[in-house]
Amino acid sequence: MEIDLNADLGEGCGSDEALLDLVSSANIACGWHAGGATAMRECVRWAVAKGVAIGAHPSFNDPENFGRKEMDIPASEIYAGVLYQLGALAAIAKAEGGKIAHVKPHGALYNQAAKNPEIAEAIVSAIHDFDSSLLVFGLANSNLVDATRKANMAAIEEVFADRGYRADGSLVPRKDPGALLDDEEAVLARTLAMATERRVQAVSGEWVPINAQTVCLHGDGAHALAFARRIRGALQTAGIQVRAAHAQTA
Repeated sequence: MEIDLNADLGEGCGSDEALLDLVSSANIACGWHAGGATAMRECVRWAVAKGVAIGAHPSFNDPENFGRKEMDIPASEIYAGVLYQLGALAAIAKAEGGKIAHVKPHGALYNQAAKNPEIAEAIVSAIHDFDSSLLVFGLANSNLVDATRKANMAAIEEVFADRGYRADGSLVPRKDPGALLDDEEAVLARTLAMATERRVQAVSGEWVPINAQTVCLHGDGAHALAFARRIRGALQTAGIQVRAAHAQTA
């Protein structure tokens, strides 16, 4: 049994290099919500040196709100914005001797794509036209996963170790109670349940079926590094290999 462990990097958290010793995939901010050319290059260089899969982490162009404010913009603008960000990271990765393996949208773009088929299709179209071999990380059971598979591309279903879930499988909005988990034992138990039992308990108590192919740890979280160490160790103890996502697991 195997699973991917990913983290969002290049967002100024200060623990990026240490996290890269623990995760198998890195989602690197492309400058529109955080980071920039220098941070992107630094994270790519570390990822290449440590053999971690490189992923683009595109967002809405919204640094003021860290890309977490919902936006109502045309699908054509979303397409162009994703393409622009992929190109920037791909150029840096090539110069550093690496290449992009996957794409995971960030923040509001990710959450809106999970619910809105038009946004999901715009993102997938941009990725497809850039490089259809790229994996697409999307919230498990979401429209982004469906749009990716509809385009005959490989979708990797993502779950969150440190986020609360609703009964419909969506994430609890960050402003609501139960959105973020900060208890290490609870995070650990939840991750193992998602990986081995393929289910997660919603804040309302129901158990929700979930296909956990990659587990996200937020690189900007206060407990990200501690969580990553414990989760990686627990997965290995349970006989689950931590390995970068690949198309065969989709």
